[in-house]
Amino acid sequence: MLDEVVKMPEARHAILLSSDGMLRARSQGIERDEAERQAAALSGLQSISRSTSEFCNQTQQENPWRQTLVEFAHGYVFLIAAGPGAYLAVSATEHVDMEAVTYRMQKLVDRLGKELTSPPRAGTWQGSGAPA
Repeated sequence: MLDEVVKMPEARHAILLSSDGMLRARSQGIERDEAERQAAALSGLQSISRSTSEFCNQTQQENPWRQTLVEFAHGYVFLIAAGPGAYLAVSATEHVDMEAVTYRMQKLVDRLGKELTSPPRAGTWQGSGAPA
């Protein structure tokens, strides 16, 4: 399904990652090792982006993170929330229709819904100190 997002001019790759940086899925054309490396990096980017919500004069709860866009000399990386604990990232050239990319990303997230959620891993600790 990720291949549908990159079936537009100038889009390159798409990956689905969990909040802890694990690769969940990848589009064709990107090697698994590269996709895993990018998933780990993008998880950190999302975390940093989310932590800057106070720069908008509001807390994270009042102003939740939705999207990060990184621009390079020859392209872009789009990163959006894709459900609890999941993120969708797309890379594209500098000539891509940015609005069309984000629209396709949102439509994919809407369509996949629950399939894109990344529940906590078994054996993680939550709240009361008891294992999940």
